[in-house]
Amino acid sequence: MAKGQVQRTARVGVTEHGNAAVLVTVASDGALLDRRRIDLTDSDLPTHPHHHEGSWAVGRYRDSPWSREISLAEAIALVKRVRVAAARGARESLEALAVSAPMPVTSIAIRICPELPPTIEERIRDNRAQTVADTVMYREALAAAAEARGWSVYWYDRERVFSDAARVLGCADINAFLLAMGRSVGPPWQARHKLAAAAALAIAGGPAR
Repeated sequence: MAKGQVQRTARVGVTEHGNAAVLVTVASDGALLDRRRIDLTDSDLPTHPHHHEGSWAVGRYRDSPWSREISLAEAIALVKRVRVAAARGARESLEALAVSAPMPVTSIAIRICPELPPTIEERIRDNRAQTVADTVMYREALAAAAEARGWSVYWYDRERVFSDAARVLGCADINAFLLAMGRSVGPPWQARHKLAAAAALAIAGGPAR
């Protein structure tokens, strides 16, 4: 890099769904660099152990044909196994992204997490918490892996992220900008890709952890 030249850096936006996530990476000037889907755990593990196995353990959905017998201790142990696997999957996925990115990645945007009880058992027993505890677990795994790499972690609000991205870009029509970005790479370019791209673009205007 020539003396006095500012090095371009990359930022990542995340849209998660269960144990899977879409990662969209953009340069600091808004150029699209990478788009990929990742799985944080293998297919031999359940994707929602708090919500499914945990609920069965405390008697929720007992009459449902898809439920099965499991003790609370077994459900807690299963959550711990999934959490360890998700941490490993997050580390490996972000490492692969960092290696292939054409410039250094410095930050990542992840959807903000609701407040939850501190223990696995409390999260399973709480009717509200058990519905979101799994997705929080996956977001936290990605955040921890990013922080271990020295990346700044930004937490975005899904209701505000598109307007935040427009403000950062100085763009009057963020939807048109995102549609053009999608056309530049072709399908798939779905709502989750646009959300992840907006999150990455909005990083400069959001609070870092």
